[in-house]
Amino acid sequence: MTVRGAAIGGLSAVLLAAAALYATPAEAAADRHDVVTWAASADRLGEGAPDRGYRMVVHTSVGGGDLRIRLSNAFGDRPLTLDSVYVGVQKSGAELTRGSNRRLAFGGGHGVTIPAGEAVFSDALPGSLPAATNLVVSLHTPDAAGPATGHGMAMQTSYTTQGDHTGEESAAHWTATTGSWFYLDAATVRTSAATGAVAALGDSITDGWQSTTDLNRRWPDYLARRLQRAATGVKGVANEGISGNKVLADGAGQSALNRLDRDVLSLPGVWTVFLFEGVNDIKAHTGVTADDMIAGYRRIIERAHAAGKCVVGATVGPFKGWSEWDVAAERVRQDVNAFVRDSGEFDAVTDFDRALRSPYDPERILPFLDNGDHLHPNDKGMQVLADAIDLTALDCAGGPRSTG
Repeated sequence: MTVRGAAIGGLSAVLLAAAALYATPAEAAADRHDVVTWAASADRLGEGAPDRGYRMVVHTSVGGGDLRIRLSNAFGDRPLTLDSVYVGVQKSGAELTRGSNRRLAFGGGHGVTIPAGEAVFSDALPGSLPAATNLVVSLHTPDAAGPATGHGMAMQTSYTTQGDHTGEESAAHWTATTGSWFYLDAATVRTSAATGAVAALGDSITDGWQSTTDLNRRWPDYLARRLQRAATGVKGVANEGISGNKVLADGAGQSALNRLDRDVLSLPGVWTVFLFEGVNDIKAHTGVTADDMIAGYRRIIERAHAAGKCVVGATVGPFKGWSEWDVAAERVRQDVNAFVRDSGEFDAVTDFDRALRSPYDPERILPFLDNGDHLHPNDKGMQVLADAIDLTALDCAGGPRSTG
């Protein structure tokens, strides 16, 4: 569900006058489109709380104009009302840059009620938002109850309060902290039609577990920084990782197969799906075979291609030393990686296994890149993953695939 309507004022000092963005309305319509600049996979987050305010910090990738955010009630069992939603720019902690906090509208009104299982976009906020901005979304829920929707492991400090303090730029009332994002799952900007985005579909490694909190050192963050410097059409990065997630089975979030449409294919401007997932299926010892994994990959490829997206496949990294590793799981991993490398069914391949593995024991992560649990990379390992990606492979020949 998408709600669009009249827009309201821009972010002063950061969101510039809308007139500076476009030469003419006709030019804007012909040459510009919406592209995701930040995203996080929706999941269930326990029970909603009434009269609660959330001030959430997110880091954008691609810059552009006409900012919109998407709010989600995907896991709610009743309508969710948000009566006040603001966006600003972080100064420090919960404090906002002076003059940057602006109220968002939904269909021209200040509040929005989202039906259970659905999501809504805000109206566009005129002006220009630079790339790599610490954007702050503040929202208030007057009577939330039942299952809350959000993203549990943000690797980013955000803030909460009682009552509605969304319009305040001061941090005075935002004294409690949270490591999760609530009800917010995407932000988009309007930019050149020659600009697209990549959506990283993955598990805890993509989600950023064991990277340094608040420093944006997940591998998709390093990738976004590379893309900003590169001569490529892909500039946006959507991080659709969920810690513990599997390709085939629900558990830690819905499976990649079950959340593909909502978390990836529904995002504006996505040209390419980057699939890096499978280790949780393999190490769980539930009887999943390489053939099962390959069948799951093929369904993702087919659905993404049908939606006009390219698909880049990444090999599953080494995890010897992790408590669930054994020879049988290693054999499945090797067979799955052989399919990724050699089948030709992906539009491109990134060999994360090769980037991470030790030359002395290729079933293990190189110690220099290992955070210590023998599964998750440290900050340097996250950077190595991003550096292993061929940026031209993400560009999908300058735009989305033909669906013909």
